[in-house]
Amino acid sequence: MNYISVSDFSKKWNIPERTVRNYCSQGRIKGAFLTGKTWNIPEDALPPNKEAKSRFSNNILLNRLKEEKEMKLKGGIYHRTQIDLTYNSNRIEGSKLTHDQTRYIFETNTIGVSGESINVDDIIETTNHFRAIDVIIERAKSKLTESLIKELHFLLKSGTSDSAKDWFNVGAYKKLPNEVGGNETTTPEHVAARMKEILTDYNAIKNKTIEDIIAFHYNFEIIHPFQDGNERVGRLIMFKECLANNIVPFIIDEDLKLFYYRGLQEWKNVRGYLLDTCLTAQDNYKEVLKYFKIQY
Repeated sequence: MNYISVSDFSKKWNIPERTVRNYCSQGRIKGAFLTGKTWNIPEDALPPNKEAKSRFSNNILLNRLKEEKEMKLKGGIYHRTQIDLTYNSNRIEGSKLTHDQTRYIFETNTIGVSGESINVDDIIETTNHFRAIDVIIERAKSKLTESLIKELHFLLKSGTSDSAKDWFNVGAYKKLPNEVGGNETTTPEHVAARMKEILTDYNAIKNKTIEDIIAFHYNFEIIHPFQDGNERVGRLIMFKECLANNIVPFIIDEDLKLFYYRGLQEWKNVRGYLLDTCLTAQDNYKEVLKYFKIQY
């Protein structure tokens, strides 16, 4: 944790130094402490009025993600989540960008690569995925709806080579039949009705569990409502719904990819495969939360 002085905090938030010292002495700036006669204030601390406004949920992680996003804070849980979730979700779907390249794009909004060929769509979908994560943080408490799901797809695929194809239908349900893992999915003419059905059933659950969220993910994936990008949208939905229901979210990384696919394939027969995979991913994310000293 890095600390700043009263003077620095005063300049950062345009607050008189005397007021800042009063806030510190009253315990109104979280994490501030005295060394001799000098106040040490956490670099990511907020003034009392900002702190109150930022707590828009009872989920500590969600509040922190939103605060750090608004502050554009580097090196925190928001920064880490953006890079890890985007890298792993895209990598599972065939992106060739490395973790370091993904980090570089997020941190600098530039590519910074020479001497190798990179698929332009990989870059576009990476920047688009960052935007989609921002949306699920901002709308985490919102009810899961068709319009939000379509918005996530639109964000993810906008500007890609697919978006130039009339039949691809970016941000709308598929026009052509597709398969997943060699298995048939819901036909285009029945997608809208099936999506309404699974959303109605899911939203009727009052106290959602991680199993409810994973079950919705399975139902979403066997419908496969979009021409492409379904699994990335589905994983974004799972992350959002975990935040919405005060459940520790998770990131399916490349090491869990085959277990994840097996879990989806075998869900009807053995739910434990997919549940165990997601719980393993959740344990991994808990270790990240521990590092950043975020309670869960």
